[in-house]
Amino acid sequence: MSTAMRRIQTGNVMSAFGLGFTVPYLYVYVAQVRGLGSGTAGVVLAVFAMAALAVLPFTGRAMDRRGPVPVLMGAAVTAAAGALALGLATSVTAAVASAALLGASTAVIQPALATLIVWCSTPANRTRAYATQFFLQNLGLGIGGLVGGQIVDEHRPATFTLLFSIEAAMFLVLAGAAATVRIARPAVDAGGDGVPAAGGNGVRALLSHRAMVQMLVLAFVVFFACYGQFESGLTAYGTDAAGIDPSSLGVALAVNTAVIVVAQFLVLRTVERRRRTRVIALVGLVWAFAWVVAGYAGLAHAGQAVATVAFVSTYGLFGFGEALLSPTVAPLVSDLAPSSMVGQYQSAFALVKQLALAVGPAVGAPMAAGLHAPYIATFVLFSLAVTVLAVRLGRRLTPGQERPALATTSRVVAQHLPEPSDGLAHAPGRVS
Repeated sequence: MSTAMRRIQTGNVMSAFGLGFTVPYLYVYVAQVRGLGSGTAGVVLAVFAMAALAVLPFTGRAMDRRGPVPVLMGAAVTAAAGALALGLATSVTAAVASAALLGASTAVIQPALATLIVWCSTPANRTRAYATQFFLQNLGLGIGGLVGGQIVDEHRPATFTLLFSIEAAMFLVLAGAAATVRIARPAVDAGGDGVPAAGGNGVRALLSHRAMVQMLVLAFVVFFACYGQFESGLTAYGTDAAGIDPSSLGVALAVNTAVIVVAQFLVLRTVERRRRTRVIALVGLVWAFAWVVAGYAGLAHAGQAVATVAFVSTYGLFGFGEALLSPTVAPLVSDLAPSSMVGQYQSAFALVKQLALAVGPAVGAPMAAGLHAPYIATFVLFSLAVTVLAVRLGRRLTPGQERPALATTSRVVAQHLPEPSDGLAHAPGRVS
C-alpha cells in the first residue's frame, strides 16, 4: 500500500473500532441505562438510520466538487461530536438529536472513504484495497465490541459515557489521518459504458447509465436479503422458530465475523482472477443455501442442539458470502464511475444500501415472528435473485470492469513487447 492508503486504512480500522464500542449496546443504553424506555430506544435507532437518507443525496456532489478529504474530515468531526453528545444525553430530545447527528455523519464517512480509496488506487489494486477495508472494518467492529463488553455496566451510566467518549476519540483519529493525506484529483475520463465525464445534472447522468442502474438494483437486493435481516428478522426467527437461546445469537455473530476475517484474504487471489459478476452470482447461491440451513434449524424440529448448530452455521455461510462480496461490489461501483462522478456514484450506492437496511427489518421482522416458512422461502428467492441479476449485469460490463487485474496485466505485457526492427517481423510466417 502507498503511504496515503496506509493512513486511510488506519483511520478506517480505528473508526470501526470506536463504532464497535457502542453499536451493540445502543438500545440497552437508551432504554435501560438512561431510563428512556423501549419506545424512545426504537425512535433513536430509527433516527440513526433515517438521518443517513437525508444527507446522502447531497454528499456525492460535494465530494466531486471539493474532494473526499474535506468531506471525510468534516463528517468525522461531527460524528465525534454526535457520539460525545449521545454519551451525555439524559433526555429524549438530546438522545434523538445526537443520534441524528451521529447517524448522518457516519453515513457520510463510508462513501467518503470509498471515494478516497478510488483516488489512491488503480483498477489493478482496487479490489485488494476494498477487501482490506472490509476486513479491517469487521476486525475493528469485532474487537471494539469485545472490549466494550468488558467495560459496560448497565448499573453505571459512566461506563457508557466512557464508551461513547472512546468512540468520539476514534473519529478524531480518522479526521487526523485524513488530514495528512495528499492526493491529486484523478484525470477526467469517461466511465462505465460511455457515460460522459461531465453530463450536466449528475443524477440524470447517473440514471442514464444502464449498467450502474442495474448495479444499484442488485445492491438493494444484496443488502435486503442479507444485511437487512441480521439484527432483526433472522434473530427473531432464530429465537421464535428455532428456539435458539439469546446467548447463542452472540456466538452466531462472532462466527460470522471470524469467517470473514479468516476467509477474506484466502479467497481474494481466486476472486481477483474471476469475473466479478460470476463471483456475485456465487454469493447468491451460497446465501440461498444459508437460508435453507436456517429453514432446517427452525422447521425440521431436530432438537435444540442441532437447531443451534444449524443456525450458527447460517451466520458462518453468510460470512463466507460477505468475504466473496467485498472485493467485487464496491470496486465495481468505482470502476463504473467516470472519474468526475466517483463521489456521486459512491453516495448513490450508499443510499441504496441504507434503504435496503431500513426496508429489510420492516419486511422481515413481522414475517419472521409468525410466518416462518414463508419467511425462509421469501429470502431463498431473494438470494437466487442476486444470482440472476449478477449474470444479467455481466452482459453490460467490459472485460476491464469484470477482471481489472487481468486486463491491466494484458496492457502491461503489450506495452513491453519488442518493436519490429525492419518490417520483417510482420512478414508471413514470421513470429512477432
